[in-house]
Amino acid sequence: MSSIPRQTVVERKMIREEAAAEYGRSYPLGSTFVPGGANFSVFSRGATNVELLLFERQDDSHAARVIPLDPAVNRTYHYWHAFVPGVRPGQIYAYRVNGPWDPASGMRFDPTKVLLDPYGRAVAVPKNYSRDAILKNGDAAAAMKSVVIDSRDYDWEGDVPLKRPSSRTVIYELHVRGFTRHLSSGVEDNLRGTYRGLIGKIPYLRQLGVTAVELLPIFQFDPQDAPLGLVNYWGYAPVSFFAPHQAYSSLQDPLGPVNEFRDMVKALHRAGIEVILDVVFNHTAEGDHRGPTISFRGLDNSTYYVLECDRSRYANYSGTGNTLNANHPIVRRMIVDSLRYWVQEMHVDGFRFDLASILARDSSGKPMLDPPVLWDIDSDPTLAGTKIIAEAWDAAGLYQVGNFTGDSWREWNGRFRDDVRSFFRGDDGSAAQIADRLLGSPQIYGHKEREAEVSVNFVTCHDGFTLNDLVSYSVKRNEANGESNRDGANDNRSWNCGSEGPTDDVGVHALRNRQVKNLLTCTMISLGMPMIGMGDEVRRTQYGNNNAYCQDNETSWFDWSLVSKHADVHRFTKLLIERRLLRNLEDDCMGETLNQWLRESHKSWHGVKLNQPDWSNWSHTVALSAELVKERLFVHWILNAYWEPLDFELPAVGEEHQGIGRARWRRWIDTSLDSPEDIVPWQDARPWPERTYRVGPHSLVVLYAAVAS
Repeated sequence: MSSIPRQTVVERKMIREEAAAEYGRSYPLGSTFVPGGANFSVFSRGATNVELLLFERQDDSHAARVIPLDPAVNRTYHYWHAFVPGVRPGQIYAYRVNGPWDPASGMRFDPTKVLLDPYGRAVAVPKNYSRDAILKNGDAAAAMKSVVIDSRDYDWEGDVPLKRPSSRTVIYELHVRGFTRHLSSGVEDNLRGTYRGLIGKIPYLRQLGVTAVELLPIFQFDPQDAPLGLVNYWGYAPVSFFAPHQAYSSLQDPLGPVNEFRDMVKALHRAGIEVILDVVFNHTAEGDHRGPTISFRGLDNSTYYVLECDRSRYANYSGTGNTLNANHPIVRRMIVDSLRYWVQEMHVDGFRFDLASILARDSSGKPMLDPPVLWDIDSDPTLAGTKIIAEAWDAAGLYQVGNFTGDSWREWNGRFRDDVRSFFRGDDGSAAQIADRLLGSPQIYGHKEREAEVSVNFVTCHDGFTLNDLVSYSVKRNEANGESNRDGANDNRSWNCGSEGPTDDVGVHALRNRQVKNLLTCTMISLGMPMIGMGDEVRRTQYGNNNAYCQDNETSWFDWSLVSKHADVHRFTKLLIERRLLRNLEDDCMGETLNQWLRESHKSWHGVKLNQPDWSNWSHTVALSAELVKERLFVHWILNAYWEPLDFELPAVGEEHQGIGRARWRRWIDTSLDSPEDIVPWQDARPWPERTYRVGPHSLVVLYAAVAS
């Protein structure tokens, strides 16, 4: 395409303001407010013409001012820039970019499109936003637009990122909208599903005891990036890497979402809770070659995306239609600049990288040995002390759990999830695997000589069954997603405990409750950094849907009536977090690598007989004793995934063990017992005088013995 459309020509004739634009400068990228105006800078290597559009309102179909950028004075290298006097924070703006339309060569410049600034710090979404209208005719009234902000104009009241040690971290993954959207939340109607609504539920999070919230994507995303007229609820469809999602704000003025997000971060920090963002740097909402042009595609398609050999097509390692070209220098810089911005200006404490293995691919899609962008993130001094967590796989089969690049990356341990599920489902061949997971997965991470918290231990997350559904459904129920139940994982390692879905069977209910507690306990007592999903502590259900990305309704929302309905599980989770054994283990190995602790700790494996562990293929039991020398504490775990009760011999402690002070076993947890005996406050644990312990079927027991000085 070589000519500016007629509509824009009319605009130029009516309101051409070349004299109002000064030269500006190429750095910093984005819009930068300074006294007297704002500087604008955007990258586009292949553009022949760029226009800066200033709008009075987000719903306007015509720009109030059109400022053509003269390549002779408003372009430095591949950066187009201008200083515009009189611009204030809250100014709505966008770009039109002209250049070659040659999809076969990877160039898709289209001057009919209104484009977001990739570095825009806020996004204004028109009430009549339409993905289809953008795709068909580039209607400015239907397009998202960027907003000028002044990052300095906010009172943080002394707030700084918390930098809590990973050994003192319990992560709670939640969806900002879903956490308070349900009517039962008790949040005011105009605040339900917003950043401010989440602030109102901070007392619940504090009472539960979690130390960090991991927020599903809050970068501005396209809610219409979903098939069949459904809605993209999860938010894995970014259009901006710098702007908080507007719809999550109760303040709908152009600057409202930025300030309300910061209010939420500040309030969480005051409660001692860190904020970790689930970030999506692997693809955008522009989709494949049939998708809309929202920003990156219209600015420099071949820079921002990995293209196929047929350069009119997009590589699809994300499973969403395109793949961000993360190791291109321009994109690398944008990713690191984004992370720095969220740490320095928005005070977030960490990031979880969705499909992070895509960031290990080069511009041709091949995995790299030392991906530059991953080392940029790992070694950046601004990000030092920030939690960086990788989902160490992608949608095209690259699986890097245990082998992810870098010195400070943590990893979602997908093998922990799979092996813990398999063991408690009663799968053959799973005893040895869960034993390794209890100890921080040294078979996976031992070669790294890293701390135990390199492993983020979880059994469920947003992607897949909830914890309740994991023990209530043997097969997925995704018909509501409109894809005839084809979407979502088929390998769930779930078990319905004898009846599929809702049931009135008291025995099935009891077994499901027990299994939920088994899985929660295993997550909390294993070496590593534990994470639980929103509502798992009260058995939140999605009615068997294991891919609820498009369900912005009660299927996905937190039903707060469950807090009282499943008060026993809530209490169980709270007491686990309050005095989780992981803390004691890590107190014993603070400053040591996982391998050092494993070499120097006193531990022994058992079966039903002492010192006779059963690692056979058909074993369904594991027993572990560990002596925490610095705390003068013995801990004994017994896991019985067998379908009958078994009597386990207990090791000697106190005077009978190495001649040290008197002690006796106390029972902290027995998941086969009803509440409140299933778990008790640590200090209230009752003595267990017997030399054996009968562990119920599908149950887990934790005993401890404190040795007197």
